[in-house]
Amino acid sequence: MTNVLVCVKRVPDVSGEVALTADGLAVDARQVGFTISDHEACAVELAVRIATDTGGTATVATVGTAEAVEQLRNALAIGCTAATHVVADPSTLGAADVARELAAVAGDHDLVLLGNDAADSGDFQVGIRLAYELGRPVVNGVSTVEVEDGVAVARGEGPDGHETFRVPLPAVVTILEGGVEPRYPSVPGRMKAKKVAIDERELTGEPAGPGRVTFTLPPPVSSDVQILGEGAAAAPAIVDLFERIGVISK
Repeated sequence: MTNVLVCVKRVPDVSGEVALTADGLAVDARQVGFTISDHEACAVELAVRIATDTGGTATVATVGTAEAVEQLRNALAIGCTAATHVVADPSTLGAADVARELAAVAGDHDLVLLGNDAADSGDFQVGIRLAYELGRPVVNGVSTVEVEDGVAVARGEGPDGHETFRVPLPAVVTILEGGVEPRYPSVPGRMKAKKVAIDERELTGEPAGPGRVTFTLPPPVSSDVQILGEGAAAAPAIVDLFERIGVISK
């Protein structure tokens, strides 16, 4: 039996055009919806699978505003069985603050799963900091994880090919998207999730703050278009283009 804690963060849906606030310290979310990162969606899926396969439990946790209950309910609808909400303003928190709060929630959970990084801040730090807070082994940036005889078997792609890590439980693992296909909440699942009582907690300490200087947007990608011609008349120009880019040679 493996009891899993999976950690998520409410973030703006940045699948479209991204705008920043006037001070450059956050994503302007006034015109977008909210979700969790793709990495975390895969972590939730893995948590539910491991709990189901081992007869354990899957608890979802978040540190965020009152509105983050929406993301907790979605995870409950997918198959998590309990939820913990540390109510806080995420703009006042840094990675160390979040790790400290999640460590207080982790308790005796055998396995803690997180997304490799959040879609808004992309700091890549919370999972590793959490492992240090708990004094547990950590595997970072893998695609899948299973539990076999009290050992977490994590698999992913490294610089030299496929990698497999075996770490004793309890452990912390951060997940990259792509290893599993996250399921969508069903209607019965959503109805059931509405009835689950969410454990609400306050911060355990004074936030140190994010220490963030500013965000910057990458320069827009050029989209220059050159019309080579129409019909058969365009053939010579296309041949010339293929020669310039090395597709064909004279």
